[in-house]
Amino acid sequence: MKIAIAFFLVATILLTGCYSQTPPATSNSTDAINAASEVSVEISGFAFTPSTLTIAKGTTVTWTQKDAAPHTVTSSAFDSGTLNAGQTYSRTFDEIGSFDYRCNFHQSMTGKIIVQ
Repeated sequence: MKIAIAFFLVATILLTGCYSQTPPATSNSTDAINAASEVSVEISGFAFTPSTLTIAKGTTVTWTQKDAAPHTVTSSAFDSGTLNAGQTYSRTFDEIGSFDYRCNFHQSMTGKIIVQ
């Protein structure tokens, strides 16, 4: 009986330590400045996620295409060309500024990279 009670107490302590009341970050909102040297954007469900990303100068962004339909990552400063399912496109942002982009095939798919 003492072993069962001890096991219950240990399990309760371990599970309590894993619980977090912090809600998950929303992936479609503007991120705080991402100081990582590499960040990812997912192309899925006919959307770029996150749709707006704020990064530090010198950061590489990699888009991963997960839809069955082809997409592009296109702006006045860069163009991925056609990306099919499973393909990626990467670009290092060495200039401060704001870069709006879209999919050439699906004009409602838009995104923005803000480099600070």
